[in-house]
Amino acid sequence: MCLIQRLLIGLLMCSMLIFSACKPTTSSFAPINKASSRPEIVFAISQAPLNLDPRYASDAASERLNRLLYQSLVDFDIHTKPQPSLATWQQLSPLSYRFTLNEKRRPFYYPPGAGRKAKARKLTAYDVKATYDSITAFTDSPHSAEFSNLKNIVVFDERTVLFHLILPDRHFPAKLVLGILPAELVKIKHDFAHNPIGSGPLVLHDSHNKLRLQRLDDGQRISLIEVKDPTVRMLKLVHAEVDMIQGDLPPESLSYLQSKPTLTVKTSVGVNFSYLGLNMQDPQLKKLKVRQALAHAIDRQAIIDKVMLRHSRLGGAILPPEHYAQRQTLDAYAYDPPLARRLLQEAGVRLPLKLVYKTSTDAQRLRLATIMQAQMRVAGIDLEIRSLDWATFFAEIKQGNFQLYGLTWVGVKTPEIYGQAFASDSLPPKGFNRGRYQDAELDKLLSTADWRAVTQRIHQQLPYIPLWYEGQFAAMQKGIQNYSPKADGNWDDLATISAYAH
Repeated sequence: MCLIQRLLIGLLMCSMLIFSACKPTTSSFAPINKASSRPEIVFAISQAPLNLDPRYASDAASERLNRLLYQSLVDFDIHTKPQPSLATWQQLSPLSYRFTLNEKRRPFYYPPGAGRKAKARKLTAYDVKATYDSITAFTDSPHSAEFSNLKNIVVFDERTVLFHLILPDRHFPAKLVLGILPAELVKIKHDFAHNPIGSGPLVLHDSHNKLRLQRLDDGQRISLIEVKDPTVRMLKLVHAEVDMIQGDLPPESLSYLQSKPTLTVKTSVGVNFSYLGLNMQDPQLKKLKVRQALAHAIDRQAIIDKVMLRHSRLGGAILPPEHYAQRQTLDAYAYDPPLARRLLQEAGVRLPLKLVYKTSTDAQRLRLATIMQAQMRVAGIDLEIRSLDWATFFAEIKQGNFQLYGLTWVGVKTPEIYGQAFASDSLPPKGFNRGRYQDAELDKLLSTADWRAVTQRIHQQLPYIPLWYEGQFAAMQKGIQNYSPKADGNWDDLATISAYAH
């Protein structure tokens, strides 16, 4: 081969290398502004998310969606044990934990807008530090009390971050389940509540009339539309105006859906805990015997048998008995109206005891309230029901403006919930102690993390009235695949759901 030929071949190879190097690297997800050939999936929900900032979200819909918009350091397995998600960890000492981010991890996705192209940035340890530093700095976060034991956070390198504690806490990794935010946006106080920027499998595409999401891996679009009325929500599914619904229907409606050949209905056991919340500052509800009377005035099993979904079961504490930190079955407060009346009289209450119960306008919640009202009347309790739209109702509860209310703890995984919900220093906005319950004995038990003793103390003192763990279901068009209801009601399968055209 002559010198000229060698030079030509060399130049050709160099040009190929240069061309190859100049080719843009392929993203690990489909461009958000590129229309997907997949049919859009419309998911009708009973309540729209209120806050898409994981540091402040406290309603169930927000927390369910945030799991898909953001990634967390830690998640949980089917036995509710903490497991690595974004990172693995090692306990270096009783007061130090080292977290190492996975080599392969989803980047933050910044959508296009205002002349700006879409871009992606690798998530680093600096983002982890910024996220958790902001929670401890902002005392208005309901999670801030949970991290009061955090001394400092030190970034070792881009993949490694150290958490130093004030006191030993062997359950600390299980607390690191909040979505990680981009550090530069945390610094400028970006509005994550309405414009989330995360590294999860879904991104918010549009939120003007409905929450339109897009899956980054394949461009699949999913719309969440709020349909408050359960009957309307059910009929929209039957008439194929929406593709799927989940939860918040009475059992007879579910039976009706199961009879439809065009629909698929899936059910599962549930772990979300419904309870009767009490204002512990109320002169009557302060009395233990009054709270015990309330517990004996509700026939919970009858309610479950007649108007609850299949797989619902009696509840004794926020965490179910099979949870690793629970592992006990608490004695149920039996339905006993004569005992309830006697307890009220022993507490010095003039019968009937008049109480106001606040709930949402959801038809099933109103139905449950009406049944409890009738049961309590026999026990000498005159229950007035006040139903409010969800936003107003939830605001009233957080402000402590109630005597009684009904809510459900959703997606709870760690026993630290007992401190967040009942510790004397966890009053809103620092925590979820909405009933303003204060008990020095319980505070002492919480400091020891003796969860069996904690749950027994709560069950004996009744800062709430335990009701049940609700069964779960999802109903969908036959064309919907790869979606099943979770025990905690999460929407995690939106990361894998698919549909074929009808």
